[in-house]
Amino acid sequence: MALSLREYRARIKSTESMKKITRAMELIAASRIHKAQQRVAAARPYSEQITAVIRNLASAGAGGGHPLLTARESVRNVGFVVICADRGLAGGYNSGVLRQAERALKEEVANGREYTLILVGKKARDYFRFRGYTIAASFTGFSDNPSYEDARAVGEEVRRRFEEGEVDRVDIVYTQFLSVDTQRVLTKQFMPIETEAVTEAPTGPQADYEYEPEPDAILDSLLPRYAEARLFASLLDAAASEHAARQRAMKSATDNAEELIRVLSRQMNRARQESITTEILEIVGGAEALAQAASGETDYLIDRTFAADLLPNN
Repeated sequence: MALSLREYRARIKSTESMKKITRAMELIAASRIHKAQQRVAAARPYSEQITAVIRNLASAGAGGGHPLLTARESVRNVGFVVICADRGLAGGYNSGVLRQAERALKEEVANGREYTLILVGKKARDYFRFRGYTIAASFTGFSDNPSYEDARAVGEEVRRRFEEGEVDRVDIVYTQFLSVDTQRVLTKQFMPIETEAVTEAPTGPQADYEYEPEPDAILDSLLPRYAEARLFASLLDAAASEHAARQRAMKSATDNAEELIRVLSRQMNRARQESITTEILEIVGGAEALAQAASGETDYLIDRTFAADLLPNN
């Protein structure tokens, strides 16, 4: 059904308004990517240093039998920490994480295990709630700008459930930020902490430390901080990935809006030209009719034979 010129103008105007919004969101996301990258880089030295300290403690004989380092003999309940965004308009960012998390969860259920869901982000909470899954805990409101306190709150919830035996293994599902154009969804074991990460022998010359208090006491204090640092790094990666995905999605939306404006403008111009051509033909036809009437050569609108039949007989 053909649209009128007014309808074309209204559609073009609304599309231009939408283009301004998507363009603004694209620029905002681009600026936040840079800040998120800086935060990822700033958090890396702390994570590396605490790992080095734990390795030194492990080399001194600490860590044997620590709950966070000890794998359970049988895994009956698997916990999943799923990190998503609080908002949409980020392309396939949320759906990629949710699909992988749900796939892993179904595999564990198929193997006869139970599950515990600890969710970060409104999109994860709403997704699993809508599908009828049991949610143990959810955290929202900080997906695009997480703080260390947020990581600590999530980490304490996970650690409490693991140490109390409610869950026997915890996996974390999130999006790793590699570059502005490349991110990938990962599933990593979060608890128990993989011993290879903290007990690997340090390389190069090492100092001979004297520990006060004992190495085991120091390790008891540092391992929870180590788990929080890993979780914080995952939250920062996820935040940077969210901004990158939103920038790409908004750029694509802006490009689509520009293309739609071009198409609508062509269609409107074609409709306007057809309207002008029709009006010109009507004017020319009217002028010719007037010219014929002035010269007495105008054809009657009523057929002359039919008109003669209507006249009375002489």
